Amino acid sequence: MTAERLRADAPPAPARRPGVRLLAALTVVPLLRLAVARYAVPPGSPDRTGCDGCGVPVGLDRPLPALGPAARCPTCRARVGAAPMVVEAALVAAAVALALTGGPPAARVAVAWWLAWAVPLALVDAAVHRLPDRLTWPAAAGVWVLLGVAAPAGAGPEPWLRATAAGLALGAGFAATTLLLGRRGFGLGDAKLALGAGALLGWYGWPVLVAGLVLAVTLSAVAGLALLAARRVRWSSHLPFGPFLILGTAVTLVLTT
Repeated sequence: MTAERLRADAPPAPARRPGVRLLAALTVVPLLRLAVARYAVPPGSPDRTGCDGCGVPVGLDRPLPALGPAARCPTCRARVGAAPMVVEAALVAAAVALALTGGPPAARVAVAWWLAWAVPLALVDAAVHRLPDRLTWPAAAGVWVLLGVAAPAGAGPEPWLRATAAGLALGAGFAATTLLLGRRGFGLGDAKLALGAGALLGWYGWPVLVAGLVLAVTLSAVAGLALLAARRVRWSSHLPFGPFLILGTAVTLVLTT
């Protein structure tokens, strides 16, 4: 029997089901919604543990409807955390970005880890101009460790060393603007977020890091000009940079890898 006959008689390989993977990703929605609800509070305020309207506790023991797409308190029906479907839409966008990102599978695991933390970080920063340490540090540390695992898996030490240097350089640069310019510079939360973003971009090369930073700054400038034209902000207003850094990083990874 020829090899061609064997291949013809072999059962077809199971088709990929992106819809199944997407549904699996959506199972983390309660965790992401809980993070947004808990940390989307003004700086200096205690973390939110319950509904602002009636005080009923909000947690993973009873995730619905407060931590579901409806985002409503089960008792008083007040909104809890992010608006309905916002977290879900952001997670779908992150899943699409991950699917379109190239590179070795081990490196894409690091991208997936960072995107999972980036979703609540972007929403919290957009809501209250805050990037909490409990989200930024695990995001950056996980990226660094996972890229370190990817290095001996085939990529070699050079990309990991470059990623480490890129993350530290970008984070230090952001922190320097805070020390030198105060509120007119990037915040320390942005610097901590930049550790993970810089490492991911640096893994793929220094030009990718530069492209991601330029894109993030450009997106921030365009959004600021649009809001100024619509008279939604003033020249003295301070826009959160975290969402633009996250979006710029994700788009750069998709376009360059």
